[in-house]
Amino acid sequence: MRLIIDSANIEKIQEYVKYLPVEGVTTNPSILKKEGKIDFAQHIKQIREIIGTDKSMHVQTIASDYEGILKDAETIQRLIGEDTYIKIPANKDGLAAIKTLKAQGVKITATAIYNEIQAILATELNADFLAPYVNRMSNLNTDPYQAISNIYENIKRTDSETKILAASFKNVDQVLKANLAGAEFVTVGTDVVDAFLADANINHAVTQFNNDWNDIHNKFEI
Repeated sequence: MRLIIDSANIEKIQEYVKYLPVEGVTTNPSILKKEGKIDFAQHIKQIREIIGTDKSMHVQTIASDYEGILKDAETIQRLIGEDTYIKIPANKDGLAAIKTLKAQGVKITATAIYNEIQAILATELNADFLAPYVNRMSNLNTDPYQAISNIYENIKRTDSETKILAASFKNVDQVLKANLAGAEFVTVGTDVVDAFLADANINHAVTQFNNDWNDIHNKFEI
């Protein structure tokens, strides 16, 4: 499982890179809104400095029409860097923009994927990443894990280099199931990331080991 953080919170990202194998960061307008009245470009550049230039940075367009999406993509690249993955919803105008931008060599993350046909079309357009919305698909009575498995099989069958970047998680179990279904990458919000190691049994075991050592040596270190 290759972990990408779905957040724009500077403090949390700084914390995660210390103990997690962070592969990158994804953002969208809703995530950025949580950080208040920030300077967009400066904030994203600060995140880039924290995670390093060898990690992936995914930033979403705002416009909903083809021309607007292209303009947003150009602005994102100009302000943040050409190595940024442009997140574009896989709808009609979004797919048209993906087709144009991929022809120009732009890195693309096709997002807001709710069904397999969206993923297949974005794969055919050579999107670098596909972001199926796991929890949202489940809420619509769609099996997200079967969808991810089918998308993965299509990628293999067509020898595509497109990667699955599963998104929209509400708990750790969803993350694990998405990974097992074929999502090599997952982008996970801070609430779920914090739950990765929140099992009280872990801390109980560590405390017991430390106390047993102290009973023998009268100290809590070797």
